[in-house]
Amino acid sequence: MYTRLTELFPAVEDYQIYRVHALLKIGAVAEATDYLSQIHTDKCSQRMLLINVAARIDDEDLDACKGILNDCVPDDPTTICAEATLDFMEGKYDDALAKFSNAYNLIGFEANVAYNVALCHYMLVQYSEAGDIIEEIITRAVEQYPQFKLDNSSNDHSFVFNSFALQESFLVEAYNLKAAIQYNDKNYQGALKIMDSMPQRKDEELDPVSLHNNALFDTDQDVNASFDKMKFLLSNPPFPPVTFKNILTLYCKHGYQDVAADILAENSELAYDLLSQDVNDFFGASIMSMESPDGAIPKFQITCKKLSASIRSLVKTLDDAKNSGNSDEAHTIESDIAKKIDILLCNVMAQASIYWEREDYSMVEHLLTNHAEYCCNHDEWILNMGHCIFAQQGGKFKDCIRYYESFVNTHSPESILQVSPIVLANLCVSYIMNDENEAAEEIMKRVDREEISQADRNSLDAKQHGCIIDLVIGTLYCEKGNYTFGITRICKSLRPFDKKLDADTWYYAKRCFLALADKVAKQMIILKRHLADALFEFLDDVIIYGRELEASIQHETGSAEDKANSVSVEALKLRATFEKLMY
Repeated sequence: MYTRLTELFPAVEDYQIYRVHALLKIGAVAEATDYLSQIHTDKCSQRMLLINVAARIDDEDLDACKGILNDCVPDDPTTICAEATLDFMEGKYDDALAKFSNAYNLIGFEANVAYNVALCHYMLVQYSEAGDIIEEIITRAVEQYPQFKLDNSSNDHSFVFNSFALQESFLVEAYNLKAAIQYNDKNYQGALKIMDSMPQRKDEELDPVSLHNNALFDTDQDVNASFDKMKFLLSNPPFPPVTFKNILTLYCKHGYQDVAADILAENSELAYDLLSQDVNDFFGASIMSMESPDGAIPKFQITCKKLSASIRSLVKTLDDAKNSGNSDEAHTIESDIAKKIDILLCNVMAQASIYWEREDYSMVEHLLTNHAEYCCNHDEWILNMGHCIFAQQGGKFKDCIRYYESFVNTHSPESILQVSPIVLANLCVSYIMNDENEAAEEIMKRVDREEISQADRNSLDAKQHGCIIDLVIGTLYCEKGNYTFGITRICKSLRPFDKKLDADTWYYAKRCFLALADKVAKQMIILKRHLADALFEFLDDVIIYGRELEASIQHETGSAEDKANSVSVEALKLRATFEKLMY
Protein backbone atom coordinates (compact mmCIF):
# COMPACT_ATOMS: atom_id res chain seq x y z
CA MET A 1 0.00 0.00 0.00
CA TYR A 2 2.79 2.45 0.82
CA THR A 3 4.55 1.55 -2.43
CA ARG A 4 1.39 2.50 -4.30
CA LEU A 5 1.09 5.75 -2.30
CA THR A 6 4.68 6.75 -3.09
CA GLU A 7 3.92 6.25 -6.77
CA LEU A 8 0.77 8.36 -6.59
CA PHE A 9 2.26 11.07 -4.36
CA PRO A 10 6.06 11.05 -4.85
CA ALA A 11 6.48 14.39 -3.07
CA VAL A 12 4.97 13.23 0.24
CA GLU A 13 7.90 12.26 2.44
CA ASP A 14 5.72 10.51 5.05
CA TYR A 15 4.79 7.81 2.53
CA GLN A 16 8.45 7.24 1.67
CA ILE A 17 9.36 6.88 5.34
CA TYR A 18 6.46 4.54 6.04
CA ARG A 19 7.41 2.41 3.05
CA VAL A 20 10.95 1.99 4.38
CA HIS A 21 9.55 1.19 7.85
CA ALA A 22 7.36 -1.54 6.33
CA LEU A 23 10.29 -3.02 4.38
CA LEU A 24 12.45 -3.12 7.50
CA LYS A 25 9.65 -4.74 9.50
CA ILE A 26 9.47 -7.67 7.06
CA GLY A 27 13.26 -8.00 6.93
CA ALA A 28 13.66 -6.65 3.39
CA VAL A 29 16.74 -4.63 4.36
CA ALA A 30 18.38 -4.76 0.92
CA GLU A 31 15.25 -3.44 -0.79
CA ALA A 32 14.90 -0.69 1.83
CA THR A 33 18.48 0.52 1.41
CA ASP A 34 18.20 0.32 -2.38
CA TYR A 35 15.08 2.48 -2.29
CA LEU A 36 16.76 4.99 0.03
CA SER A 37 19.76 5.25 -2.29
CA GLN A 38 17.45 6.50 -5.03
CA ILE A 39 16.44 9.52 -2.92
CA HIS A 40 18.76 12.52 -3.23
CA THR A 41 20.51 13.13 0.08
CA ASP A 42 20.52 16.91 -0.27
CA LYS A 43 16.72 16.88 -0.32
CA CYS A 44 16.41 14.59 2.67
CA SER A 45 14.99 15.90 5.91
CA GLN A 46 16.19 14.89 9.36
CA ARG A 47 13.50 12.17 9.48
CA MET A 48 14.58 10.68 6.16
CA LEU A 49 18.23 10.72 7.16
CA LEU A 50 17.46 8.90 10.40
CA ILE A 51 15.34 6.23 8.71
CA ASN A 52 18.25 5.78 6.31
CA VAL A 53 20.53 5.25 9.33
CA ALA A 54 18.08 2.69 10.74
CA ALA A 55 18.16 0.75 7.47
CA ARG A 56 21.96 0.78 7.36
CA ILE A 57 22.10 -0.39 10.99
CA ASP A 58 19.88 -3.35 10.12
CA ASP A 59 22.27 -4.06 7.26
CA GLU A 60 25.22 -3.66 9.69
CA ASP A 61 26.77 -1.08 7.35
CA LEU A 62 28.20 1.03 10.18
CA ASP A 63 30.54 3.10 7.99
CA ALA A 64 27.60 4.25 5.86
CA CYS A 65 25.69 5.10 9.06
CA LYS A 66 28.48 7.35 10.27
CA GLY A 67 28.57 9.17 6.95
CA ILE A 68 24.81 9.80 7.00
CA LEU A 69 24.88 10.93 10.65
CA ASN A 70 27.32 13.69 9.70
CA ASP A 71 24.45 15.32 7.76
CA CYS A 72 21.97 15.00 10.66
CA VAL A 73 21.16 17.68 13.24
CA PRO A 74 23.85 17.04 15.87
CA ASP A 75 21.85 18.15 18.94
CA ASP A 76 18.71 16.23 18.02
CA PRO A 77 18.10 13.50 20.67
CA THR A 78 17.29 11.02 17.91
CA THR A 79 20.66 11.70 16.28
CA ILE A 80 22.37 11.22 19.63
CA CYS A 81 20.55 7.89 20.12
CA ALA A 82 21.59 6.75 16.65
CA GLU A 83 25.23 7.58 17.42
CA ALA A 84 24.88 5.73 20.75
CA THR A 85 23.52 2.69 18.90
CA LEU A 86 26.60 2.63 16.66
CA ASP A 87 28.88 2.85 19.70
CA PHE A 88 26.97 -0.02 21.31
CA MET A 89 27.30 -2.20 18.21
CA GLU A 90 31.06 -1.55 18.20
CA GLY A 91 31.33 -2.56 21.86
CA LYS A 92 31.96 1.00 23.11
CA TYR A 93 29.51 0.66 25.97
CA ASP A 94 30.85 3.57 28.00
CA ASP A 95 30.43 5.95 25.04
CA ALA A 96 27.00 4.52 24.26
CA LEU A 97 25.90 4.96 27.88
CA ALA A 98 27.03 8.60 27.91
CA LYS A 99 25.08 9.38 24.72
CA PHE A 100 21.92 7.51 25.68
CA SER A 101 22.01 9.24 29.09
CA ASN A 102 22.40 12.59 27.36
CA ALA A 103 19.36 11.90 25.18
CA TYR A 104 17.43 10.73 28.25
CA ASN A 105 18.20 14.00 30.02
CA LEU A 106 17.13 16.04 26.99
CA ILE A 107 13.75 14.41 26.35
CA GLY A 108 12.82 13.06 29.78
CA PHE A 109 11.53 9.55 30.33
CA GLU A 110 10.92 7.50 27.22
CA ALA A 111 10.76 3.76 27.69
CA ASN A 112 12.97 2.87 24.71
CA VAL A 113 15.73 5.32 25.68
CA ALA A 114 15.53 4.30 29.35
CA TYR A 115 15.85 0.65 28.34
CA ASN A 116 18.95 1.38 26.27
CA VAL A 117 20.52 3.17 29.24
CA ALA A 118 19.79 0.08 31.39
CA LEU A 119 21.19 -2.20 28.68
CA CYS A 120 24.47 -0.26 28.59
CA HIS A 121 24.76 -0.55 32.39
CA TYR A 122 24.12 -4.28 32.02
CA MET A 123 26.87 -4.70 29.42
CA LEU A 124 29.22 -2.82 31.75
CA VAL A 125 28.23 -5.22 34.59
CA GLN A 126 26.70 -2.31 36.52
CA TYR A 127 23.73 -4.38 37.63
CA SER A 128 22.58 -2.10 40.44
CA GLU A 129 22.27 0.92 38.14
CA ALA A 130 20.56 -1.19 35.46
CA GLY A 131 18.14 -2.59 38.04
CA ASP A 132 17.02 0.86 39.18
CA ILE A 133 16.14 1.91 35.63
CA ILE A 134 14.41 -1.41 34.91
CA GLU A 135 12.18 -0.96 37.97
CA GLU A 136 11.25 2.53 36.76
CA ILE A 137 10.33 1.17 33.31
CA ILE A 138 8.14 -1.55 34.86
CA THR A 139 6.46 0.82 37.33
CA ARG A 140 5.63 3.44 34.69
CA ALA A 141 4.43 0.79 32.21
CA VAL A 142 2.05 -0.80 34.71
CA GLU A 143 0.69 2.63 35.66
CA GLN A 144 0.11 3.55 32.02
CA TYR A 145 -1.14 0.12 30.95
CA PRO A 146 -2.96 -1.51 33.91
CA GLN A 147 -3.90 -4.49 31.69
CA PHE A 148 -0.29 -5.70 31.96
CA LYS A 149 -0.27 -5.80 35.77
CA LEU A 150 0.11 -9.36 37.07
CA ASP A 151 -2.55 -10.31 39.63
CA ASN A 152 -0.66 -12.49 42.13
CA SER A 153 -3.87 -13.19 44.07
CA SER A 154 -5.48 -14.87 41.09
CA ASN A 155 -4.72 -18.20 39.46
CA ASP A 156 -5.90 -16.83 36.13
CA HIS A 157 -2.87 -16.74 33.84
CA SER A 158 -4.52 -15.09 30.84
CA PHE A 159 -2.46 -14.31 27.78
CA VAL A 160 -1.82 -10.90 26.23
CA PHE A 161 -1.19 -10.12 22.59
CA ASN A 162 1.81 -8.46 20.98
CA SER A 163 -0.04 -5.16 20.90
CA PHE A 164 1.36 -1.75 20.10
CA ALA A 165 0.91 -0.86 23.79
CA LEU A 166 3.09 -3.80 24.84
CA GLN A 167 5.80 -2.72 22.42
CA GLU A 168 5.62 0.90 23.55
CA SER A 169 5.85 -0.07 27.24
CA PHE A 170 9.14 -1.99 26.83
CA LEU A 171 7.87 -4.28 29.60
CA VAL A 172 9.02 -7.46 27.87
CA GLU A 173 12.50 -6.09 27.27
CA ALA A 174 12.75 -4.83 30.86
CA TYR A 175 11.68 -8.16 32.36
CA ASN A 176 14.10 -10.07 30.13
CA LEU A 177 16.98 -7.83 31.21
CA LYS A 178 15.98 -8.13 34.87
CA ALA A 179 15.92 -11.94 34.56
CA ALA A 180 19.31 -11.93 32.82
CA ILE A 181 20.82 -10.03 35.76
CA GLN A 182 19.48 -12.64 38.20
CA TYR A 183 20.75 -15.45 35.98
CA ASN A 184 24.24 -13.92 35.81
CA ASP A 185 24.18 -13.65 39.61
CA LYS A 186 23.40 -17.40 39.66
CA ASN A 187 19.95 -16.85 41.14
CA TYR A 188 18.32 -19.21 38.66
CA GLN A 189 15.04 -19.57 40.55
CA GLY A 190 14.82 -15.78 40.75
CA ALA A 191 15.31 -15.53 36.99
CA LEU A 192 12.48 -18.02 36.39
CA LYS A 193 10.16 -16.09 38.71
CA ILE A 194 10.83 -12.87 36.82
CA MET A 195 10.07 -14.54 33.49
CA ASP A 196 6.77 -15.76 34.98
CA SER A 197 6.00 -12.20 36.16
CA MET A 198 6.09 -10.59 32.72
CA PRO A 199 2.89 -10.33 30.65
CA GLN A 200 2.33 -13.88 29.44
CA ARG A 201 2.02 -14.66 25.75
CA LYS A 202 1.52 -17.89 23.87
CA ASP A 203 4.71 -19.66 22.76
CA GLU A 204 4.08 -18.88 19.10
CA GLU A 205 3.90 -15.15 19.90
CA LEU A 206 7.10 -14.92 21.93
CA ASP A 207 9.87 -12.67 20.70
CA PRO A 208 13.29 -14.31 20.11
CA VAL A 209 14.83 -12.97 23.35
CA SER A 210 11.97 -14.23 25.53
CA LEU A 211 12.00 -17.61 23.80
CA HIS A 212 15.76 -17.87 24.28
CA ASN A 213 15.55 -16.93 27.96
CA ASN A 214 12.71 -19.37 28.58
CA ALA A 215 14.82 -22.11 27.03
CA LEU A 216 17.96 -21.19 28.96
CA PHE A 217 16.40 -20.63 32.39
CA ASP A 218 14.16 -23.72 32.29
CA THR A 219 16.73 -26.39 31.44
CA ASP A 220 16.44 -28.08 34.85
CA GLN A 221 12.71 -28.63 34.31
CA ASP A 222 12.72 -29.90 30.72
CA VAL A 223 16.04 -29.86 28.92
CA ASN A 224 14.58 -31.41 25.74
CA ALA A 225 12.08 -28.56 25.46
CA SER A 226 14.99 -26.13 25.86
CA PHE A 227 16.85 -27.86 23.03
CA ASP A 228 13.78 -27.63 20.77
CA LYS A 229 13.31 -23.91 21.45
CA MET A 230 16.95 -23.07 20.73
CA LYS A 231 17.00 -25.19 17.57
CA PHE A 232 13.87 -23.35 16.43
CA LEU A 233 15.64 -20.02 16.99
CA LEU A 234 18.70 -21.15 15.01
CA SER A 235 16.53 -22.16 12.07
CA ASN A 236 14.48 -18.93 12.18
CA PRO A 237 16.81 -15.90 12.26
CA PRO A 238 17.21 -13.30 13.53
CA PHE A 239 17.96 -14.66 16.99
CA PRO A 240 20.00 -13.42 19.98
CA PRO A 241 23.69 -13.95 19.12
CA VAL A 242 24.29 -15.87 22.38
CA THR A 243 21.81 -18.56 21.23
CA PHE A 244 24.48 -20.38 19.22
CA LYS A 245 26.96 -20.52 22.08
CA ASN A 246 24.31 -21.50 24.62
CA ILE A 247 22.87 -24.39 22.63
CA LEU A 248 26.36 -25.82 22.16
CA THR A 249 27.04 -25.39 25.87
CA LEU A 250 23.81 -27.16 26.82
CA TYR A 251 24.48 -30.11 24.52
CA CYS A 252 28.02 -30.52 25.88
CA LYS A 253 26.83 -30.13 29.49
CA HIS A 254 24.26 -32.90 29.10
CA GLY A 255 26.56 -35.31 27.28
CA TYR A 256 25.38 -34.75 23.71
CA GLN A 257 28.75 -33.81 22.27
CA ASP A 258 27.92 -35.62 19.04
CA VAL A 259 24.92 -33.32 18.48
CA ALA A 260 27.06 -30.28 19.32
CA ALA A 261 29.57 -31.46 16.70
CA ASP A 262 26.81 -31.69 14.08
CA ILE A 263 25.55 -28.19 14.89
CA LEU A 264 29.07 -26.77 14.61
CA ALA A 265 29.60 -28.49 11.26
CA GLU A 266 26.25 -27.29 9.90
CA ASN A 267 26.78 -23.70 11.06
CA SER A 268 30.45 -23.02 10.36
CA GLU A 269 29.70 -19.40 9.39
CA LEU A 270 27.94 -18.79 12.72
CA ALA A 271 30.89 -20.32 14.55
CA TYR A 272 33.23 -17.90 12.77
CA ASP A 273 31.00 -14.85 13.35
CA LEU A 274 29.68 -15.50 16.87
CA LEU A 275 32.36 -17.49 18.70
CA SER A 276 35.81 -16.31 19.69
CA GLN A 277 38.76 -18.56 18.96
CA ASP A 278 39.05 -19.45 22.66
CA VAL A 279 35.41 -20.57 22.79
CA ASN A 280 35.81 -22.51 19.52
CA ASP A 281 38.82 -24.30 20.98
CA PHE A 282 36.85 -25.19 24.11
CA PHE A 283 33.99 -26.74 22.16
CA GLY A 284 36.44 -28.62 19.95
CA ALA A 285 38.15 -30.17 22.98
CA SER A 286 34.82 -30.89 24.71
CA ILE A 287 33.52 -32.75 21.66
CA MET A 288 36.74 -34.77 21.46
CA SER A 289 36.56 -35.67 25.16
CA MET A 290 33.66 -38.09 24.56
CA GLU A 291 35.54 -40.31 22.12
CA SER A 292 39.12 -39.63 23.17
CA PRO A 293 39.53 -38.17 26.66
CA ASP A 294 43.30 -38.60 26.52
CA GLY A 295 43.38 -36.68 23.25
CA ALA A 296 41.23 -33.88 24.66
CA ILE A 297 43.38 -33.27 27.77
CA PRO A 298 46.33 -31.72 25.86
CA LYS A 299 43.90 -29.46 23.98
CA PHE A 300 42.42 -28.23 27.26
CA GLN A 301 45.92 -27.70 28.64
CA ILE A 302 47.04 -25.64 25.63
CA THR A 303 43.91 -23.46 25.83
CA CYS A 304 44.33 -22.99 29.60
CA LYS A 305 47.96 -21.98 29.16
CA LYS A 306 47.08 -19.49 26.42
CA LEU A 307 44.22 -18.00 28.45
CA SER A 308 46.33 -17.69 31.59
CA ALA A 309 49.00 -15.80 29.67
CA SER A 310 46.36 -13.52 28.14
CA ILE A 311 44.80 -12.81 31.55
CA ARG A 312 48.21 -12.08 33.06
CA SER A 313 48.90 -9.55 30.30
CA LEU A 314 45.49 -7.93 30.76
CA VAL A 315 46.04 -7.64 34.52
CA LYS A 316 49.28 -5.73 33.87
CA THR A 317 47.50 -3.46 31.39
CA LEU A 318 44.73 -2.91 33.96
CA ASP A 319 47.26 -1.80 36.57
CA ASP A 320 48.74 0.70 34.09
CA ALA A 321 45.27 2.06 33.26
CA LYS A 322 44.42 2.49 36.94
CA ASN A 323 47.72 4.20 37.67
CA SER A 324 47.12 6.64 34.82
CA GLY A 325 43.60 7.36 36.09
CA ASN A 326 41.87 6.11 32.93
CA SER A 327 38.73 4.66 34.55
CA ASP A 328 36.89 3.97 31.28
CA GLU A 329 39.76 1.91 29.89
CA ALA A 330 40.15 0.15 33.24
CA HIS A 331 36.49 -0.83 33.25
CA THR A 332 36.73 -2.24 29.73
CA ILE A 333 39.81 -4.27 30.64
CA GLU A 334 38.12 -5.63 33.77
CA SER A 335 35.24 -6.83 31.61
CA ASP A 336 37.69 -8.53 29.21
CA ILE A 337 39.46 -10.22 32.12
CA ALA A 338 36.16 -11.53 33.50
CA LYS A 339 35.26 -13.03 30.11
CA LYS A 340 38.67 -14.69 29.79
CA ILE A 341 38.41 -16.15 33.29
CA ASP A 342 34.97 -17.57 32.50
CA ILE A 343 36.37 -19.40 29.47
CA LEU A 344 39.40 -20.54 31.50
CA LEU A 345 37.09 -21.90 34.19
CA CYS A 346 35.11 -23.87 31.58
CA ASN A 347 38.30 -25.48 30.26
CA VAL A 348 39.59 -26.31 33.73
CA MET A 349 36.30 -27.91 34.82
CA ALA A 350 35.90 -29.87 31.59
CA GLN A 351 39.42 -31.25 32.01
CA ALA A 352 38.80 -31.97 35.70
CA SER A 353 35.64 -33.93 34.86
CA ILE A 354 37.75 -36.40 32.86
CA TYR A 355 39.88 -37.17 35.92
CA TRP A 356 36.77 -37.23 38.12
CA GLU A 357 35.20 -39.95 35.97
CA ARG A 358 38.38 -41.96 36.47
CA GLU A 359 38.11 -41.37 40.25
CA ASP A 360 41.52 -39.72 40.19
CA TYR A 361 40.51 -37.15 42.80
CA SER A 362 44.05 -36.15 43.72
CA MET A 363 44.65 -35.16 40.09
CA VAL A 364 41.46 -33.08 40.15
CA GLU A 365 42.74 -31.29 43.25
CA HIS A 366 46.14 -30.73 41.60
CA LEU A 367 44.51 -29.29 38.47
CA LEU A 368 42.24 -26.93 40.43
CA THR A 369 45.13 -25.79 42.61
CA ASN A 370 47.21 -24.96 39.53
CA HIS A 371 44.52 -22.53 38.35
CA ALA A 372 43.59 -21.10 41.74
CA GLU A 373 45.21 -17.74 40.94
CA TYR A 374 42.38 -16.63 38.65
CA CYS A 375 39.57 -19.09 39.46
CA CYS A 376 39.55 -19.39 43.26
CA ASN A 377 36.89 -16.71 43.76
CA HIS A 378 34.34 -18.45 41.54
CA ASP A 379 31.65 -20.65 43.05
CA GLU A 380 32.32 -23.46 40.56
CA TRP A 381 35.97 -23.67 41.61
CA ILE A 382 35.16 -23.55 45.34
CA LEU A 383 32.42 -26.18 44.99
CA ASN A 384 34.49 -28.63 42.97
CA MET A 385 37.53 -28.19 45.19
CA GLY A 386 35.32 -29.10 48.16
CA HIS A 387 33.95 -32.13 46.32
CA CYS A 388 37.32 -33.50 45.22
CA ILE A 389 38.78 -33.16 48.74
CA PHE A 390 35.66 -34.77 50.22
CA ALA A 391 35.94 -37.71 47.82
CA GLN A 392 39.54 -38.45 48.77
CA GLN A 393 40.49 -40.84 51.55
CA GLY A 394 42.70 -38.97 53.96
CA GLY A 395 40.54 -37.19 56.48
CA LYS A 396 40.95 -33.64 55.11
CA PHE A 397 37.49 -32.76 56.39
CA LYS A 398 38.65 -29.48 57.89
CA ASP A 399 39.47 -28.27 54.38
CA CYS A 400 36.07 -29.49 53.14
CA ILE A 401 34.38 -27.46 55.87
CA ARG A 402 36.22 -24.32 54.77
CA TYR A 403 35.03 -24.67 51.17
CA TYR A 404 31.46 -25.77 51.87
CA GLU A 405 30.91 -23.21 54.63
CA SER A 406 31.48 -20.38 52.16
CA PHE A 407 28.14 -21.28 50.50
CA VAL A 408 26.24 -21.42 53.79
CA ASN A 409 27.72 -18.18 55.14
CA THR A 410 26.45 -16.18 52.17
CA HIS A 411 22.83 -17.11 53.00
CA SER A 412 20.63 -16.10 55.92
CA PRO A 413 18.97 -18.85 58.02
CA GLU A 414 15.74 -18.19 56.10
CA SER A 415 17.39 -18.79 52.72
CA ILE A 416 19.44 -21.89 53.55
CA LEU A 417 17.34 -23.96 51.13
CA GLN A 418 18.91 -21.97 48.31
CA VAL A 419 22.15 -23.82 49.05
CA SER A 420 22.62 -27.08 47.13
CA PRO A 421 21.46 -30.04 49.27
CA ILE A 422 24.59 -32.06 48.49
CA VAL A 423 26.72 -29.17 49.80
CA LEU A 424 24.75 -29.16 53.06
CA ALA A 425 24.91 -32.95 53.30
CA ASN A 426 28.67 -33.09 52.70
CA LEU A 427 29.20 -30.21 55.13
CA CYS A 428 27.27 -32.05 57.86
CA VAL A 429 29.31 -35.21 57.23
CA SER A 430 32.53 -33.19 57.39
CA TYR A 431 31.43 -31.66 60.69
CA ILE A 432 30.66 -35.12 62.11
CA MET A 433 33.96 -36.60 60.91
CA ASN A 434 35.76 -33.60 62.42
CA ASP A 435 33.99 -34.11 65.78
CA GLU A 436 31.85 -31.00 65.35
CA ASN A 437 28.49 -32.69 65.83
CA GLU A 438 26.83 -29.58 67.23
CA ALA A 439 27.58 -27.63 64.06
CA ALA A 440 26.06 -30.44 61.97
CA GLU A 441 22.96 -30.52 64.16
CA GLU A 442 22.57 -26.75 63.79
CA ILE A 443 22.59 -27.04 59.97
CA MET A 444 20.00 -29.83 60.09
CA LYS A 445 17.77 -27.85 62.45
CA ARG A 446 17.92 -24.80 60.17
CA VAL A 447 16.94 -26.97 57.19
CA ASP A 448 14.07 -28.63 59.11
CA ARG A 449 12.73 -25.27 60.31
CA GLU A 450 12.75 -23.75 56.85
CA GLU A 451 11.18 -26.81 55.19
CA ILE A 452 8.39 -26.81 57.80
CA SER A 453 7.92 -23.07 57.26
CA GLN A 454 7.64 -23.50 53.50
CA ALA A 455 5.25 -26.43 53.91
CA ASP A 456 3.04 -24.28 56.16
CA ARG A 457 3.00 -21.58 53.47
CA ASN A 458 2.27 -24.18 50.77
CA SER A 459 5.31 -22.82 48.97
CA LEU A 460 5.97 -24.17 45.51
CA ASP A 461 9.69 -23.73 46.20
CA ALA A 462 9.76 -26.20 49.11
CA LYS A 463 12.90 -28.32 48.70
CA GLN A 464 13.78 -31.83 49.98
CA HIS A 465 17.16 -30.86 51.41
CA GLY A 466 16.47 -32.66 54.69
CA CYS A 467 15.87 -35.94 52.87
CA ILE A 468 19.22 -35.80 51.07
CA ILE A 469 21.11 -34.74 54.20
CA ASP A 470 19.61 -37.60 56.24
CA LEU A 471 20.36 -40.11 53.46
CA VAL A 472 24.00 -39.05 53.26
CA ILE A 473 24.50 -39.01 57.03
CA GLY A 474 22.68 -42.33 57.45
CA THR A 475 24.87 -43.91 54.76
CA LEU A 476 27.99 -42.55 56.48
CA TYR A 477 27.06 -44.14 59.81
CA CYS A 478 26.19 -47.43 58.13
CA GLU A 479 29.59 -47.43 56.43
CA LYS A 480 31.26 -46.81 59.79
CA GLY A 481 29.36 -49.77 61.32
CA ASN A 482 26.86 -47.81 63.42
CA TYR A 483 23.80 -49.36 61.80
CA THR A 484 21.46 -48.49 64.66
CA PHE A 485 21.84 -44.75 64.11
CA GLY A 486 22.43 -45.04 60.35
CA ILE A 487 19.31 -47.09 59.53
CA THR A 488 17.19 -44.90 61.85
CA ARG A 489 18.39 -41.85 59.90
CA ILE A 490 17.65 -43.54 56.56
CA CYS A 491 14.11 -44.39 57.69
CA LYS A 492 13.58 -40.79 58.80
CA SER A 493 14.85 -39.41 55.50
CA LEU A 494 12.02 -40.84 53.37
CA ARG A 495 9.10 -39.60 55.48
CA PRO A 496 6.59 -38.41 54.36
CA PHE A 497 6.64 -41.08 51.66
CA ASP A 498 4.32 -39.30 49.26
CA LYS A 499 6.86 -36.48 48.90
CA LYS A 500 10.25 -38.12 49.39
CA LEU A 501 10.00 -41.71 48.17
CA ASP A 502 11.05 -42.20 44.55
CA ALA A 503 13.41 -44.39 42.52
CA ASP A 504 16.48 -42.28 43.35
CA THR A 505 15.99 -42.02 47.12
CA TRP A 506 15.00 -45.70 47.30
CA TYR A 507 18.18 -46.67 45.41
CA TYR A 508 20.42 -45.18 48.09
CA ALA A 509 18.27 -46.33 51.01
CA LYS A 510 18.09 -49.97 49.93
CA ARG A 511 21.88 -50.18 49.61
CA CYS A 512 22.15 -49.54 53.35
CA PHE A 513 19.46 -52.15 54.08
CA LEU A 514 21.29 -54.72 51.93
CA ALA A 515 24.58 -53.92 53.66
CA LEU A 516 22.88 -54.48 57.04
CA ALA A 517 21.41 -57.80 55.85
CA ASP A 518 24.83 -58.91 54.63
CA LYS A 519 26.45 -58.14 58.01
CA VAL A 520 23.68 -59.93 59.93
CA ALA A 521 23.81 -63.00 57.63
CA LYS A 522 27.55 -63.26 58.20
CA GLN A 523 26.94 -62.88 61.95
CA MET A 524 29.24 -59.87 62.01
CA ILE A 525 26.60 -57.87 63.93
CA ILE A 526 23.43 -58.67 65.85
CA LEU A 527 20.17 -57.09 64.71
CA LYS A 528 18.56 -55.71 67.86
CA ARG A 529 14.82 -56.18 68.35
CA HIS A 530 14.00 -52.43 68.50
CA LEU A 531 15.88 -51.78 65.26
CA ALA A 532 14.19 -54.75 63.56
CA ASP A 533 10.74 -53.51 64.62
CA ALA A 534 11.48 -50.02 63.29
CA LEU A 535 12.77 -51.54 60.05
CA PHE A 536 9.69 -53.73 59.57
CA GLU A 537 7.39 -50.78 60.21
CA PHE A 538 9.32 -48.69 57.68
CA LEU A 539 9.28 -51.42 55.00
CA ASP A 540 5.54 -52.00 55.52
CA ASP A 541 4.93 -48.33 54.72
CA VAL A 542 7.21 -48.49 51.68
CA ILE A 543 5.27 -51.52 50.43
CA ILE A 544 2.08 -49.43 50.52
CA TYR A 545 3.46 -46.21 49.00
CA GLY A 546 5.81 -47.84 46.47
CA ARG A 547 3.32 -49.85 44.43
CA GLU A 548 3.27 -47.41 41.51
CA LEU A 549 6.96 -46.45 41.69
CA GLU A 550 9.42 -48.11 39.33
CA ALA A 551 12.46 -49.23 41.31
CA SER A 552 15.20 -49.13 38.69
CA ILE A 553 17.18 -46.01 37.79
CA GLN A 554 19.45 -45.33 34.86
CA HIS A 555 22.78 -46.18 36.50
CA GLU A 556 21.53 -49.30 38.35
CA THR A 557 22.56 -52.70 37.00
CA GLY A 558 20.64 -55.95 37.30
CA SER A 559 18.54 -58.47 35.41
CA ALA A 560 15.54 -57.49 33.28
CA GLU A 561 13.26 -58.96 35.96
CA ASP A 562 14.86 -56.82 38.66
CA LYS A 563 14.52 -53.69 36.54
CA ALA A 564 10.80 -54.37 36.05
CA ASN A 565 10.22 -54.46 39.81
CA SER A 566 8.41 -51.74 41.66
CA VAL A 567 9.68 -50.21 44.89
CA SER A 568 6.94 -52.14 46.67
CA VAL A 569 8.17 -55.50 45.31
CA GLU A 570 11.74 -54.80 46.39
CA ALA A 571 10.58 -53.73 49.85
CA LEU A 572 8.67 -57.03 50.16
CA LYS A 573 11.82 -58.97 49.26
CA LEU A 574 13.84 -57.02 51.83
CA ARG A 575 11.23 -57.62 54.51
CA ALA A 576 11.23 -61.36 53.78
CA THR A 577 15.03 -61.38 53.98
CA PHE A 578 15.07 -59.74 57.40
CA GLU A 579 12.31 -62.07 58.65
CA LYS A 580 14.50 -65.08 57.76
CA LEU A 581 17.47 -63.51 59.48
CA MET A 582 15.46 -62.78 62.62
CA TYR A 583 13.61 -66.09 62.91
